[in-house]
Amino acid sequence: MDRRQFLTAAAAAGLVGISHRTKAVAAALSPASGKQAVLRLSIQEDKMPDGDFEAKLDRLERWGFAGIELRGKGLPDRVEQIKKALRGRSIKVSAVCTGVDGCLISDRPELRDEAMRSVKKILTAAGELEAVGLIVVPAFNRHSTLEHRKARELLTGFARWDEEQPDREKALLQELGDHAAKNGTRLLLEPLNRHECYFLRTLVDAASICRDVSNPGIAMMGDFWHMTWEETSDLGAFISAGSYLRHVHIASRRRRKMPGEDGEADNYLLGFAGLKWIGYQDYISMECGSIGDRDTTIPAAAELIRKQWNQA
Repeated sequence: MDRRQFLTAAAAAGLVGISHRTKAVAAALSPASGKQAVLRLSIQEDKMPDGDFEAKLDRLERWGFAGIELRGKGLPDRVEQIKKALRGRSIKVSAVCTGVDGCLISDRPELRDEAMRSVKKILTAAGELEAVGLIVVPAFNRHSTLEHRKARELLTGFARWDEEQPDREKALLQELGDHAAKNGTRLLLEPLNRHECYFLRTLVDAASICRDVSNPGIAMMGDFWHMTWEETSDLGAFISAGSYLRHVHIASRRRRKMPGEDGEADNYLLGFAGLKWIGYQDYISMECGSIGDRDTTIPAAAELIRKQWNQA
């Protein structure tokens, strides 16, 4: 056996070992929701090979995808075109990714007002397209100088249960949640890694904000790429998110390419076990670049995800 064969065999043995441990953990827990989790694959529109929207949908149907994730920028002007293209197809809009102007927790009131208007406009379009929700980051690095307590107060109406009574009327997320629910969709808070944002970095923190707001129009998402740097356990992170989790992003775990393009690093088994435990019903969407030809790497990534989902 040469070195390459040895490494391949060792990697396969390691994957089997992880799979057995994952199944043992999952077997020791009963699904919290009582629902059987489902795998619904999605990908962001601009991560697809070149071509018009119809051609992208054709590929996704051929590859067995369930959804397509859209960009929020300019979406209100595309609603009718997208609805027409989706008519009669199995593909649905999974979610809408940001495109928001302004900053929800900016230290400048005019930028907060701009963000509120922008989020509402895109939420209306997301609802018309029956998307699970609109992904929103409260602030990227350098977009705000507000410290955490004040930022939390802006979003939820209060910062600590033992010191304050929530002021629901002043909570930005209450207003946005009401608008989202009225339009049949949700605002999805996204935690990012520390290199991209300072305020919201872990799934449990996003879930606690959702709990504090307690509005049907406010939920959250998780992203395997950001979780690589911020979470101590994919399994624990998804379980902590629970029913508030309504969307998931996935990418390779070193270079943010297609799942599988980073080799052995691209292991999602414990995360998938967590999703199964909470009875996850929504989409896992690819948000990533690619080293190779996307007509090859995208279906290969889908096959890897399906394989590991079944192993988890």
